[in-house]
Amino acid sequence: MPVYEYECPVCGIRFEKQQRFTDPPLETCPEGHPGIRRVFSPAGIIFKGDGWYITESRKSRNSGDKGKSESASGTSTSESD
Repeated sequence: MPVYEYECPVCGIRFEKQQRFTDPPLETCPEGHPGIRRVFSPAGIIFKGDGWYITESRKSRNSGDKGKSESASGTSTSESD
């Protein structure tokens, strides 16, 4: 279950509440003030590696063509011998 952060505009208190996705948002703060709002913050994602995605998980198109031409040339030289 995700943890949501709320803030009360009246007293300025910030608090967290673990809720299901289907639960409705809270309407009052722990002090009883109405009108609280959910606070959104950026997710903490760290990408590690020198060239994430391009150099680590995807092969270039030239390397596939190069392998095909080498195998074709290797076959032709072995047939001519």
